[in-house]
Amino acid sequence: MAQTNSSSAADLAQEEICRLLAASFYQPDEMFREEQVFQRLAELAGEIDPDLAEISRALAEAFAGEDLQDLLLDYSRLFLGPFEILAKPYGSVWLEGDKVLMGQSTAAVRELYREGGFDLAEDFREVPDHIAAELEFLYLLNYQVNEALSASDLGALEQIKSLRKHLLQEHLGRWVSPFTSAMEQGAQSRFYRLLAKLTKHFVQRQTTLAAQG
Repeated sequence: MAQTNSSSAADLAQEEICRLLAASFYQPDEMFREEQVFQRLAELAGEIDPDLAEISRALAEAFAGEDLQDLLLDYSRLFLGPFEILAKPYGSVWLEGDKVLMGQSTAAVRELYREGGFDLAEDFREVPDHIAAELEFLYLLNYQVNEALSASDLGALEQIKSLRKHLLQEHLGRWVSPFTSAMEQGAQSRFYRLLAKLTKHFVQRQTTLAAQG
């Protein structure tokens, strides 16, 4: 397959979408409004896929229309508990069983991070296979792919693409569907139902593209 030596607008857009999607799984606050996170998501999605763009526009509208306190309550119900976590945001739960946390798949994805030069921030309080961490790693890999393209470094490009394919086929791409289905079923807000739909659509699209090389 012929290689190009520059990144397209779609390549750069999917890189940034990963970063913004990861941020969306942190506790909602005013920063989302101030930085226009979801408006930016909609703009970027328009660069790569009309269905993704439509969901992203609806997500931006839903966030604008929601009360922040209501979103905080829904976020807590879905991802934190305290009694029952409705959509557990951890890969091992969906890959190894409902009560498994920090399982073998967690150790495997952490090793993948090491291979990709990805370190979790010291203030990151979650386990390594949290949805936000895996999306941030996908962002880093997409960034590195674009850098390798710009530098015409075909050796690095193939290595990074291999890591990305592994992440999507063995980790994130395998558990995103049941996780986001649980989100959609458990969410009380339109915002989190749409975030589930967007995340599933985007990650599945990335998985398909990675399989194609």
